[in-house]
Amino acid sequence: MENVILVIHLVLALCLIGIVLLQRSEGGGLGMGSGGDVMSGRGAATALGKLTWIFAIGFICTSLALTVLARRDAASSSVIDGVAIEDVVTEPATPTLPSGDALLPPPVVDAPAAPPRAD
Repeated sequence: MENVILVIHLVLALCLIGIVLLQRSEGGGLGMGSGGDVMSGRGAATALGKLTWIFAIGFICTSLALTVLARRDAASSSVIDGVAIEDVVTEPATPTLPSGDALLPPPVVDAPAAPPRAD
């Protein structure tokens, strides 16, 4: 179910991008150069404008549906559930000192650096 809604969502997104790019530019950004008829109720709704609204409403509805489905799946688990908690040691650990041999440097061996040459 979630995959079907996701595919519809992606198709609506691509259609919305395409239909917006097909529309005529009014210039000036935010409809400033159109003479004011875009912001008034008298503006004629073109076919592209109606399709834009239909695709936008469908896009928002599929976004909400995907959000609800994702939330429903996430409600059964938590991030904290995935964290492994180690057992806490109840007894305090007593520090141990190293033995006297561990403090001494390793013994030096008087060995030649290279084997003697046979003459």
